[in-house]
Amino acid sequence: MYDEDKTNGRREQKMKVTVIGYWGGFPAANEATSAYLFEHDGFRLLVDCGSGALAKLQNYTAVENLDAVVISHYHYDHIADIGPIQYARLIQKNLGADLPVLPIYGHAEDEAAFSRLTHSGITEGRAYDPNGTLAVGPFSITFMKTVHPVPCYAMRITAGGKTVVYTADSSYIPEFLSFAKGADLFICECNFYAGQNAAPAGHMTSEEAAAIAEGARVGELWLTHLPHVGRHEQLVEEAGRTFRGVIRLARTGLTWAQ
Repeated sequence: MYDEDKTNGRREQKMKVTVIGYWGGFPAANEATSAYLFEHDGFRLLVDCGSGALAKLQNYTAVENLDAVVISHYHYDHIADIGPIQYARLIQKNLGADLPVLPIYGHAEDEAAFSRLTHSGITEGRAYDPNGTLAVGPFSITFMKTVHPVPCYAMRITAGGKTVVYTADSSYIPEFLSFAKGADLFICECNFYAGQNAAPAGHMTSEEAAAIAEGARVGELWLTHLPHVGRHEQLVEEAGRTFRGVIRLARTGLTWAQ
C-alpha cells in the first residue's frame, strides 16, 4: 500500500510534514523562506517554494522525487525557487532521467505569474478552483481566500484521517476559526509580535495566531513566516498566554507525523 522512499528505502505510513523554509520576506543565512514538504503513501507534495527552498529540500528528498507542488500566492518568498526546480528537472531530464511532467497548482487570478508555473515538458501549471476541493495524490485540499496585498489562499490539507491547516499569508480574519476547526496541526504565519499592528502588511501577530488556535481547538500550533527582528522565543511566550496546547517555532527540519 505504501510506496518505498526512492532515496533511503523508508516506507512512510503516516501523514508527515517537514519544514523546509519558514522565514518571512527573505531567508536568513543558509535558510529558506516558506516551503513545507507533505508526505503520505509515498507521495511527496511541496506546499509553497520560497527562496532557498530547493537547496534545503534536497536534505529531505531528491528533487526528482517530488510528485506535485501547490502554491498559495505569487509573492517571491513563496515562489522564488520554482524556477530552480524547473531547471533542476530540465537538467536531469537532459542527462537521461525519465521524469514525468511535474504539476504545479496555483490560482489563476494573476495570469502572468500563473503562466510561469509552466515550463514546457518539465512542469505544468494547473489552476485550482478556490471554491472546490483539489485532489492531489492521497491529499484532499480545500482553500480559503486570505486578506493580503495580493490574492492568497490558505489551505486545509487532509490525508489518512488527519488534517493540517496552513494559513499562508494573511491578516487576522474570524473565518479562520471555522476553517481551522479541529485541525491536528495548525501552521500559522506569525510575522509580528504581540501588540504590533500586523494588519496593514497582511500578516498576523503571535496573539492572533494563538486566538485562532485556541478558538479552533487545534491539536498543535506551529508559528511560521517568522520576522527578522526580535527574539523568536518571545512569540511562543506570547502565544502561550492564549493557546493552551503545544506551540512550536518553525525551524528547518521540524517534522510532524501522525
